Amino acid sequence: MSPQRTIEPRHYDVIRSPVITEKATAASEHNKVVFNVAKTATKPAIKEAVEKLFDVKVKSVNTLVRKGKVKIFKGRKGVQSDVKKAVVTLEEGQKIDITTGL
Repeated sequence: MSPQRTIEPRHYDVIRSPVITEKATAASEHNKVVFNVAKTATKPAIKEAVEKLFDVKVKSVNTLVRKGKVKIFKGRKGVQSDVKKAVVTLEEGQKIDITTGL
């Protein structure tokens, strides 16, 4: 009987979704994966969540907050939400296939 991997629900609260853009795809060639994360997520929490969810070794985590833009739609002004992103650098030989989903 193989040991079952337990994933805590809080890891899914930290990692919201992968970012699939041309720039993020180009970064994947350098062992980097980009995720949208919770605004309150810390770098150690992001590292732990990625290691547990994808069973990989994380080398480093860089975060950024993209401030929401002001947009006008049908004459009404609105503001997009702020988005926190994490650029996760993986150890050599590690890989995450984000197209398969969680």
